Amino acid sequence: MKAKITYLTVFLLLLGGFVQAQVTGTVVDEEGAPLPGASVVKQGTTIGTTTDFDGNFTLDEVVVGETIVVSYIGYETKRVRVTGTTMTITLTSGVALSEVVIVGSRNPNRTATESTVPVDVIDVKQLSDVAPQVNLNQILNYVAPSFTSNTQTISDGTDHIDPASLRGLGPDQVLVLINGKRRHTSSLINVNGTFGRGSVGTDLNAIPAVAIQRIEVLRDGAAAQYGSDAIAGVINIVLNKEVNELQVTATTGANFTKNANDQTGGVDGETTNIAASYGLPLGDNGGFVTFSGDFDVRDDYSRMAEWEGDIFNLYNTVERFARADGYDTSLLLDDDVDDVIQYANQAGINLNGASTKAELQPILSADNTSAELSARGQERSDYNMRVGQSSLRGGRLFTNLLLPLDDAGTAIYAFGGISSRTGNSAGFYRLPNQSRTYTPAYPNGFLPEINSNIKDQSLSVGIRGSIGDWSVDFSNTYGKNAFLYTIGNTFNASLQNASPTTFDAGGFSFLQNTTNLDITQFFDDMLNGLNIAFGGEYRFEQYEIVAGEEASYAQYTANGQVVRLASQTPAQDFFGNSRPGGSQVFPGFSPSNELARGRSSIAGYFDIEADFSDDFLMSFATRFENYSDFGSTINFKLASRYKVTDNFNIRGAVNTGFRAPSLHQINFNSTSTIFDNLGNPQEVGTFANDSRAASLLGIPELKEETSRSVSLGLTGNIPDANLSITVDGYFVRINDRVVYTGQFQGPGTGTELDNLLRQANATAASFFANAIDTESKGLDVVLTHNATLWDGWRLRSDLAGTFSKTKKVGDINASDVLRNAGLVDTYFPEDSRVYLEEAVPRTKINLSNSLSSDAFVFFLRNVYFGEVTEATTIVENQQVFGTKVVTDVSVGYKASPALTLTIGANNVFDIYPDRADPDFGNRSSGRFDWSRRAQQFGIAGRFLFARVNYTIK
Repeated sequence: MKAKITYLTVFLLLLGGFVQAQVTGTVVDEEGAPLPGASVVKQGTTIGTTTDFDGNFTLDEVVVGETIVVSYIGYETKRVRVTGTTMTITLTSGVALSEVVIVGSRNPNRTATESTVPVDVIDVKQLSDVAPQVNLNQILNYVAPSFTSNTQTISDGTDHIDPASLRGLGPDQVLVLINGKRRHTSSLINVNGTFGRGSVGTDLNAIPAVAIQRIEVLRDGAAAQYGSDAIAGVINIVLNKEVNELQVTATTGANFTKNANDQTGGVDGETTNIAASYGLPLGDNGGFVTFSGDFDVRDDYSRMAEWEGDIFNLYNTVERFARADGYDTSLLLDDDVDDVIQYANQAGINLNGASTKAELQPILSADNTSAELSARGQERSDYNMRVGQSSLRGGRLFTNLLLPLDDAGTAIYAFGGISSRTGNSAGFYRLPNQSRTYTPAYPNGFLPEINSNIKDQSLSVGIRGSIGDWSVDFSNTYGKNAFLYTIGNTFNASLQNASPTTFDAGGFSFLQNTTNLDITQFFDDMLNGLNIAFGGEYRFEQYEIVAGEEASYAQYTANGQVVRLASQTPAQDFFGNSRPGGSQVFPGFSPSNELARGRSSIAGYFDIEADFSDDFLMSFATRFENYSDFGSTINFKLASRYKVTDNFNIRGAVNTGFRAPSLHQINFNSTSTIFDNLGNPQEVGTFANDSRAASLLGIPELKEETSRSVSLGLTGNIPDANLSITVDGYFVRINDRVVYTGQFQGPGTGTELDNLLRQANATAASFFANAIDTESKGLDVVLTHNATLWDGWRLRSDLAGTFSKTKKVGDINASDVLRNAGLVDTYFPEDSRVYLEEAVPRTKINLSNSLSSDAFVFFLRNVYFGEVTEATTIVENQQVFGTKVVTDVSVGYKASPALTLTIGANNVFDIYPDRADPDFGNRSSGRFDWSRRAQQFGIAGRFLFARVNYTIK
């Protein structure tokens, strides 16, 4: 069950004076059972030990009257004053905000409620027992209001890795740590139409929830403490340490919703997750090794009702009659039109005497959809896209190890994991009347599919101990993410009959290796406590693009030659339209895209935190970093907390920060199919900032983003009411923010830009650029109430809300070349502004209630999602979608000490976002009844689930 840690101070009467003592004792739980591996530390020092298998401990160099701190995973930390040489200490089960946290402060005694900045502590184990969500992104999306993440649709690779953000800032402006060590980002950069376009995030779903003890969310800028990316805050994932316990959980569920199966109703989107965790003790000093993993299968679903646009023209009718006659329809494409006229006459088409291809083209291009659907025995819904959720199948395995080497706290530690995930998503349907469809191979068109193969691996190894009175931690952390594409059920239309239907399109990978040295000491005899920390970091990163097979990216002539020169003519359809090259839906990476680029950075930091009195705390941090590819930066943070009363604190911070442009943003280059506001396909080339195309448009090379932020808040407790509250306001200014530009087109007059686009098999060009400055401000509120009711029933209620606003400020940072050409609005187009400011909820509030006894847990959660706006370049089409409340419920029953059964629902009332209003022109002829560009909480509808948890201790 979800715990709450409150500071329990046990005062025992002292009959003797202060004497040097060796204290022995036993640590037990509420039922008197010993707790092996519990931590026992002299407060404010690194002197400590752990309990053995019988819960016993011996602690030297303790003065009677001093305080020791006793902690154990899943139990409330307890401070006990030493009164003699023998003690029995009882811990109460529970974990909550008063637990010592890793993130936000390097003081080993600092808790979330005492910190100078807001830190949320989320008990993932408790949520995994009662909440419908099983992947990490969705768990956080529904429990942390300042966190936003949603499954995307029709967005290429982003269908497979969900972008996530904190406080409405970008996915690349939040730093993720595991056990306090920097986590590598994904190799995917988001370039399609989603929130976070142009950014690189961390793939949180590569980490199994069953491996996590808790998550600490620091909602404040922390670049001066942790380095690049920590502008919005830091998410620290603390891994599981439980030993002598095998936990196996199986969760299955599906969407039971009125709009399932293309809005016909029923059940779809079936999901199954099987997870397990087991830990072993190592030695007698609290060592352990844990293994945690899961496997899941997620089916796709679609929410498109029916395609309402054109499908067939009269030429498709001619093809149907030719096929019925056993004729090779590829022969209809040549300049000899006798066969076309023959089958047109059989079809009863009035050709008005047309006898040449030029004369036939305007006649046969006429729409004939209704007649062809009837003749082929088809319905419009046969030409639907898959608008909803991609299918995924994957597994993850994580381990966490601590091996003490002596009784003085020296220990080797290691943690890491591997994950493998395959996904399948679909793009826009390629219709028979389009030049993209080679109808001799696909008479009815086709739905191209993107198949992903995502592999992730990480390992962190370190040693920590003491040198004199200083605590020293030396570690190395390695991580790599690789994303490969296989494009299926598709075609290279320009290759015509010679085209395969499955393509290796290549992919990309990102590697990061970080070496850290951290040194700290807490001086309890200076002021009311002084903590000093300093250290250094060396980080190496490498980004790589791997080319696919030739047919996945090349455009061909009718004779099968690769188009390399402007004088060459690509293969054409019957109407003289050039057939696009590459694999439909996702053209592969070419050898010209292929690269392997690396960089390194070095950093040093200094951090001091001082308790000037029992009431007044101040901290200061500074960090210097030097990057091999763009230079140096130095940042500062000053924070303070003042305790007005024992139950009321005021806290605040000011800081500067930065984010280095990712290697992905600097080096990514490719050609991809992007659909415009009207649903029309455009082949858009993404060019690197050091490319000739960027130089022609006056787009400079990328530099770092810089930030300044201020936060001010208060924390309060009302002990008599068992109520706690935190309120924090913030302001963040970011200069030179990196965005993904709009689409620049050449004049079509044979200019150098035209030729560069043609060489890239593209009709337009986009870039990454430091185009804008932004300001974000908001307010976060958290209230927690605990009550003990009758006969052992307990009620916990949490009300949390975030109210935020981000906006572009000042002029767009465009070059004179762009200004003189009138292209500033392409550099940062209107839809990019909406993605930045209004495409995700700026207000989110959740109210969670958990009523529990020894046998039952009743869980009820309501989440309020604020309004969002359709991201389109046409201002008149920017529909605003209203606020919604989504309700989750579950009931858990402990059938035995080992077996727990849970049933429940996410979105039990089957709530959907507002439908796209046809008057705004964003439905794309029936493709999108709900926005794909503005996401509140997804379009899955009601999700019902059942869970079985079996625990052996």
